[in-house]
Amino acid sequence: MEINIEELEELLDEKFDGNQTLFAETMGLERTHVNKVFKNNGKGAGAIFCGAIIKYCNANNLDYQKYIFLN
Repeated sequence: MEINIEELEELLDEKFDGNQTLFAETMGLERTHVNKVFKNNGKGAGAIFCGAIIKYCNANNLDYQKYIFLN
């Protein structure tokens, strides 16, 4: 799995006003993990991060494949 960081940054700005802490809380992730993923252009996201994105997208009628590339 690979993160589409450009689209994820757009989601962060549009839905969370650029607030990584709110993003993390909503996704059920650690703030430090979210910050590391954004800082490293999507590297280090892993299954937990991607699973949280998929769960959020399903709950909010969004296409998770816009944010995650499945290899």
